Amino acid sequence: MKECRIAWSPGEARIAVCDGDDLIDFALWRPGMPDGYGDTHLVRVQKAAPALGGAFVTLADHSTGFLTGTHQEGALTAARVTRSAQNGKGLRLKPVSGKVPEGDTPRLVAHGPTPLEDIAARYPDLALCCDDPALMAQIPAALKPRIERVPQAFDAVLEACCDELATPQAALPNGLRATITPTPALTAIDLDDPSPDQRRQMDGFTANRNAFPALAREIFLRNLSGAILIDPAGVPLRKRPALGSFLAAAFADDPMQPKMLGATSLGLLEVVRVRGRAPLHEALASPGGRGLSALRQILRDRSDRKAGGTPVLRASLDVVRALEADPEALAQFALCWGAPLTLTMMPDYPDAYWSFAP
Repeated sequence: MKECRIAWSPGEARIAVCDGDDLIDFALWRPGMPDGYGDTHLVRVQKAAPALGGAFVTLADHSTGFLTGTHQEGALTAARVTRSAQNGKGLRLKPVSGKVPEGDTPRLVAHGPTPLEDIAARYPDLALCCDDPALMAQIPAALKPRIERVPQAFDAVLEACCDELATPQAALPNGLRATITPTPALTAIDLDDPSPDQRRQMDGFTANRNAFPALAREIFLRNLSGAILIDPAGVPLRKRPALGSFLAAAFADDPMQPKMLGATSLGLLEVVRVRGRAPLHEALASPGGRGLSALRQILRDRSDRKAGGTPVLRASLDVVRALEADPEALAQFALCWGAPLTLTMMPDYPDAYWSFAP
């Protein structure tokens, strides 16, 4: 039985769709830190870049993006975000057909759907099981009839499944294991068999083929995008191209429609998956993601801490700035804790480290 369960912590909703004990869809929704995906803007063309197939544009917040197509420098044009900022690159946009919205300066014309709205559209018959009134108040009006209040959205099993998505490894059927390594240019996925001697009744080709549906689900859940190279486990080089059709079939239900491009000369299976929202590992490792994770962990561990006093979070400059830019998340934390949170910048702290004193 499928369920859509939404666990809320200050500034962040973790959305999980389950089919029994299997996690089949996952997303993060941060209302105070929107990624801009799907937004429509009135942008100004700053610099044409014919060699790149488009032009650099300026948005209302003075950030820059890349707009596909041919455009006159200095012109105002309507565009929609087709790729959020990620991998060190800014927004990517495409022109919007029809009448250009009125205005003589760049501005945001309309917001795109949130990650929650995306998942709700993919599963229109599922109730949205929420565990916190603060989240229920932020859900769009069109989805409110689908809200179902539950005492706890995530149990220990679901919590563990979602936590595993933050790790670089994933267990696959038949004893195989995937090690996922994102790089600036591509994502490398190495499949290996930690105990080949214990699996004697199945050859490597069949084991990889049977593991592909689970691997495709991991790629979807983690939103791995762009170029993806997969190194099969225990399959001779000459047989690897024949795995391509099975991998392509495993991607059939992915809404981003990944394409299997074939096998390289080194026997790596080459896949490309359209970039949209930032991949999960980038969202989790961003300064905002680090900060919201800290707030969630602090509240989760509160039972082990002494009550009272003024809570103080010490973190890197970028993490503190990201939290300061989301006052609603800080207000929600203060409501849960019973006192406002003091943020202290620590220039020597890396983004991945923080400390807390109640």
